[in-house]
Amino acid sequence: MAESQSGGEKTEQPTPKKIEDAKKKGQIARSKDLGTAFVLISSATALLLFGPMLAGRVLTIGKRMFSLQPKDIFDTQSMFSAWGEIMQLLLPPMLIIFAFVLVAAFVGNCLLGGFNFSWEAAAPKASKMSPIKGFKRMFGLQALVELGKSILKVLVVVGMALGLLNLFFRDIMTLSVMSAPNNIEDALWILGWMFFGLTCSVILIALVDAPYQAWKHNKELMMTLQEVKDEHKNMEGDPKVKARIRRTQMQMSMKRMMQEVPSADVIVTNPTHYSVALCYKQGRDRAPVVVAKGIDVMALQIRKVAKEHKVPLVESPALARAIYYTTELDRPIPDALFAAVAQVLAYVYQLNLFLKGRGKRPQKLSKQLPIPTDYYYD
Repeated sequence: MAESQSGGEKTEQPTPKKIEDAKKKGQIARSKDLGTAFVLISSATALLLFGPMLAGRVLTIGKRMFSLQPKDIFDTQSMFSAWGEIMQLLLPPMLIIFAFVLVAAFVGNCLLGGFNFSWEAAAPKASKMSPIKGFKRMFGLQALVELGKSILKVLVVVGMALGLLNLFFRDIMTLSVMSAPNNIEDALWILGWMFFGLTCSVILIALVDAPYQAWKHNKELMMTLQEVKDEHKNMEGDPKVKARIRRTQMQMSMKRMMQEVPSADVIVTNPTHYSVALCYKQGRDRAPVVVAKGIDVMALQIRKVAKEHKVPLVESPALARAIYYTTELDRPIPDALFAAVAQVLAYVYQLNLFLKGRGKRPQKLSKQLPIPTDYYYD
């Protein structure tokens, strides 16, 4: 069972990265029927709202064009002025209707899947020109689904159209005995409501198609368990590689620390579990700097290298723990530990002078160094 899930069976929901990558390729849920429904509904609504205005202005234009004055016969500019009047009358209602349709087209196509533009999707692809793949698209499962949807659309629209014709049949027949302009206004009113009724049939199709397209798009993006694991590895990094990098970094850090131990002035020890190497150069360092530190095995290695290079070792468990937990590598010690470290360095300097025969043996270092209480670590 585990093998089938990690193999080719897509059982996992698409991850956010998978969805985002699909958007970049232009692969988003889209319902053409939903966009069409919005365009038709907006057109029908605009026609019902502004149809009377448009009809009145068309009637005015008709009267103007079919009424010829004697002065117009000899006026060479008469035709051009008539066209100007026509544009002034028709342009405002037509622009309003076009604005309705434009906004509805944008909203309808972005309602499912949101707004998205992809250069990758717009780029030409040789696979789209392949005859073999074209035949697969024509006779595949998706083509059968689209054929079924088309047949359903025709049946719904034809059924709605027959119902509307039956509903408005008497009104349509009455138009033949009516006189202008009433028959024009009534005709537009009937046309507007019949158009609106037909768009309602498209709404039914869109209500079915939109959820189907969302489900189909999600199914296409489904992932196998192995794909999810691979994506997680690519995003977060392979745990084995990260562990190997950490080991390499630790080895390099340890090697660098071991190279700094011979230059240290003193090694403060626990004496077994902690080791801290301090270096202080007058005129260069503001305060003693930690050049190496470690616990257990690392502490033992630091002490070993220090003995090989004759670096003094001073036992001070409290001070070793305090420096270890409060100071990073290559950083100066905290101000609160200045006094304690100063006593240690003074003891080491006096001891070095004594070993060189230039001074007296220093007194034994006090076990009660001036360490603040909040710098004590167990």
